[in-house]
Amino acid sequence: MTDNIGYGREKRVQGNQDTLTGKINFRDSFREMMDSVTRPYNECIQYLVDNIKLDPGFKDFYQWSMENNIPVVVLSSGMEPVIKAILKNLIGPDAEKMQVIGNHVGPRPGKSIDEERGWEIVFKHPDSGFGHDKSVELRKYSSLPKDVRPTMFYAGDGVSDLSAARETDLLFAKKGHDLITYCAKENVPFTVFADWTNILDKCEDIVDGKTTVTQAAHDGFEAYKSGAAGIPPQKETAK
Repeated sequence: MTDNIGYGREKRVQGNQDTLTGKINFRDSFREMMDSVTRPYNECIQYLVDNIKLDPGFKDFYQWSMENNIPVVVLSSGMEPVIKAILKNLIGPDAEKMQVIGNHVGPRPGKSIDEERGWEIVFKHPDSGFGHDKSVELRKYSSLPKDVRPTMFYAGDGVSDLSAARETDLLFAKKGHDLITYCAKENVPFTVFADWTNILDKCEDIVDGKTTVTQAAHDGFEAYKSGAAGIPPQKETAK
C-alpha cells in the first residue's frame, strides 16, 4: 500500500534504512507509512486482496506443517484483519487454522474507518519502538523448560523482524533484504531463503534428522559470506 497508494517506494525504503541506522524507530516510521495511505479502509483491504500473491512454495509448506502437526503463527507488524483477509483469499478455509498476531485498526476521531482518511493503525505495544514487539510472543515459548520447549523456526525479511531475530532457534532471512544486513552486523545466526521452497526443504531435513538447527545456521552464514545472500558481505574492520 505504501509503495503504490501511499507516499511511494522511495520514502518507504528510506524509512527502512533510517530504522536500520537508528535514526527513527520502526513504530514511528511505520506509522508514517500507514498515515500516507488515505483511502477508506474497505478499499485498502480490497486493494491488497486483489494484488498480493503468495511466495512460491508457501502452500506446500503450510500443507506439510499441518500434516506434521507443526503450528504456523503469523507475527505481523501489519494489521490483523488485513492479514486474515489476504490469507483467506490466498489459502482458503485452512487459513483459519493459522494464528495471526499483529496490530489493529481504529477510526480517527469523528470518522468511520471506511471513509477517506478515516482509519489509523493501533499498535499492539504502543510503548515499544517496534509497535508490535514480536519478541514478546516468541519468549512465551523460548522461556519454557527444555523438556517442553518447542524448536522454533522464524522467517522474516525486514526491519519489522529485528526484535524477533535473536529469539528463535533458526532464523530464515530472505535473500537480498534488510534483515540479512542487520543479522550480519549484529552476529545473529541465520540461514538464507529465496522463497518458501527453501524453507520447506530445510525444515524437512531438520525434522527428518538429516541436519541440525546449528548446522543450518552455520551454512546460512557461510552462504552470506560467499555472496549468495543477495547482500554484499560487510567488511571486517581491523581492531
